[in-house]
Amino acid sequence: MLAEMRIQGLGVIDEATLHLHSGLTVVTGETGAGKTMVVTGLHLLSGGRAESSRVRAGAERTVVEGRFRVEGTGGAAKVAADVGAEPDEDGSLIAVRTVNADGRSRAHLGGRSVPIGVLGQLAEQALAVHGQNDQLRLLRAGEQRIVLDRFAGEPVLAPLAEYRRVRAEWLGVAQELRRRTEQAEEFAREAGILRHGLTEIEALDPQPGEDEELVEEARRLADVDQLRGSALGAQLALTGAADGDPDQPGALGMLGEARRRLTGADDARLRELEPRLAEAIAVLVDVGAELGGYLDRLDADPARLERVLSRQAELKALTRKYAADIDGVLAWAAQARERLSLVDGSDETLGELARRREALETELAEHAERVGAARVAAAVELGEAVSAELAGLAMASARIEVGVTRRPAVPADEAALLLDGQRVHAGPDGVDEVELRLISHEGAPALPVQKGASGGELSRVMLALEVVLADSDPVPTMVFDEVDAGVGGRAAVEVGRRLARLAVSHQVVVVTHLPQVAAYADRHLVVHKGSGSGITSSSVRTVNEEDRVVELARMLAGMDSTETGRAHAEELLSVAARDRASFGTGR
Repeated sequence: MLAEMRIQGLGVIDEATLHLHSGLTVVTGETGAGKTMVVTGLHLLSGGRAESSRVRAGAERTVVEGRFRVEGTGGAAKVAADVGAEPDEDGSLIAVRTVNADGRSRAHLGGRSVPIGVLGQLAEQALAVHGQNDQLRLLRAGEQRIVLDRFAGEPVLAPLAEYRRVRAEWLGVAQELRRRTEQAEEFAREAGILRHGLTEIEALDPQPGEDEELVEEARRLADVDQLRGSALGAQLALTGAADGDPDQPGALGMLGEARRRLTGADDARLRELEPRLAEAIAVLVDVGAELGGYLDRLDADPARLERVLSRQAELKALTRKYAADIDGVLAWAAQARERLSLVDGSDETLGELARRREALETELAEHAERVGAARVAAAVELGEAVSAELAGLAMASARIEVGVTRRPAVPADEAALLLDGQRVHAGPDGVDEVELRLISHEGAPALPVQKGASGGELSRVMLALEVVLADSDPVPTMVFDEVDAGVGGRAAVEVGRRLARLAVSHQVVVVTHLPQVAAYADRHLVVHKGSGSGITSSSVRTVNEEDRVVELARMLAGMDSTETGRAHAEELLSVAARDRASFGTGR
């Protein structure tokens, strides 16, 4: 809840502190005193649009500070935690909005500078401001649907969530089918090119690194005579002449002779070198064996060379078209297969997409019917509940009907859905249109509220809705600005009674000009207008019971100085106190 609000330099208010009650707080004052600045301050605290024209004349800035009592870890507490805002020593959360005279605006939450939008997120969890603009929004069909869904709760919200999930997939599949159909010719051309390339590559079946291996093998086959000469020469150097010619001794023979000489030496140091010669001889024997094996395998094979050269030519045909080497060709083939799956415009693919779209459409229609049925059931309950409230607001002969109809699809509607033989528009919130209709008296036609309700009646309809929806509204604080516009007499008393009843479960702040409403307050704030140095200046103070009688008498057509006016005010307070006691207010 909002425990306190401080205003500096806003409109006619120089500086004021408002201590708000957890139940019903009313704000009154003479016309022009600045009552609406309280609501303007709350709008700023809720992240609303900042206007430099609201900055008090002569002031550098407007500052609005609110102290919220936040409980638990959800809602407003989570918003604060997400931005690292720190609670005050008493656990409350301080929100500050500053608007400079040049129009620049800043926001702080829990001692931290935050984007303006964070205050908006906080307000969504903490308070709801209702004024004349909200009544105008109530005239929109979309807002009336939101009211019905809010009243219905899970019976509508659960199937609506499934409807939205299926609708998103349905639209995606329909869009893909439409795209593939429209681009079928272009896709067919691209798919043909991709298939031709894959056919060429798959026919040759190249292996990773095969082109490099063929280059090495072709070089070896082409240079077989030169390679044989090199291998034989190396072998001869190791083993010596085949006929034992002493003029061509081999390395092995020379090392063997050196080893014998060292072995027969009398010097131990020379004999120590013999094992190293033995190691060298062993290495040369291994090399000689490998050279022999190489020579055995090194046979000239012109047929094999021809096959290798032919394979190289085939692979070069691929590398000229698709990549620099065979590994690149294989990568191109992998990408081509993936792309082919996306551009395949074949009848089979289109048919599969069409079947998927039809299946999703059937599922979507089922969810839409469940949402609609839940809305129709809730509409009956909401209409009866609001009508009962209107009876208590001096509109006993009036009734509210909540109509739920399906919205027809236009001819070129891409989100058209067939339900019971009718093409309807499947919007993000379902296929239903919701309309609040007022039957002003017995026998009168049911007219949309925007056509059938006067300004005062519309205010009462909105208040009745808020009372009915109170249990389903998670926002702890409700603010009403001139909700009693166009209301008077007995209806005004009933408005006060309903607001007090609403204050049993919510914190309620009301800006009012009606004494009948103000009499029901748990706390009464009065905005006083004064002047100094030619500049109007207003302040806000909490009035005690005696001053409250004076204020109510003033509101009774300026009767604050008469005994009759005061007696009337005292009677109002007495009646209101009995009513509040009957349903548990006055906390």
